[in-house]
Amino acid sequence: MPEKTEKMEEIKFSEQSLALVNRIIKRYPEGRQKSALLPVLHVAQAEFNGWLSPPVMDYVASLLSIKPVEVYEVASFYSMYNLEPVGTCLIEVCQTGPCWLRGSDDIVAHLENKLNIKVGETTADGMFTLKTVECLGSCGTAPMLQCGAKYHENLTTDKVDALVEDLRSANVRSTYMK
Repeated sequence: MPEKTEKMEEIKFSEQSLALVNRIIKRYPEGRQKSALLPVLHVAQAEFNGWLSPPVMDYVASLLSIKPVEVYEVASFYSMYNLEPVGTCLIEVCQTGPCWLRGSDDIVAHLENKLNIKVGETTADGMFTLKTVECLGSCGTAPMLQCGAKYHENLTTDKVDALVEDLRSANVRSTYMK
């Protein structure tokens, strides 16, 4: 699992990511760079091991010419941003009304037992982090979860078992950017 210690001088986007960030910033008028914050945080999270450390958020603030607290406020508000290290595969189970009524709490309990972790924890091998989130907008196909950019809907424990095995065998980072 990634370590939490990073030095500010080591925080720097790759050339490709920096070019993307600059294209995003240019979408907005001069003086309105803060409007680019959400997509830039997605790029930062993808670039820096799936989470936003304080030095990463400070770096984003410097690129957007805003105060670090403005980045912290946004990053801590939205569940799509991780403020702690996460596993290679971040499993986010919807917990709002329609999903709950159709068994999302059973899916969460099943995942906790299968992975031997609780919500908010990461497996000992660093492979899986389990998180519950608010509505992911797939109420008609509840219960559902998101892993990276992919939705998994109409879940059953068998479907969850197959997904976990597929993720284990693929051993790739889930991300919003890929």
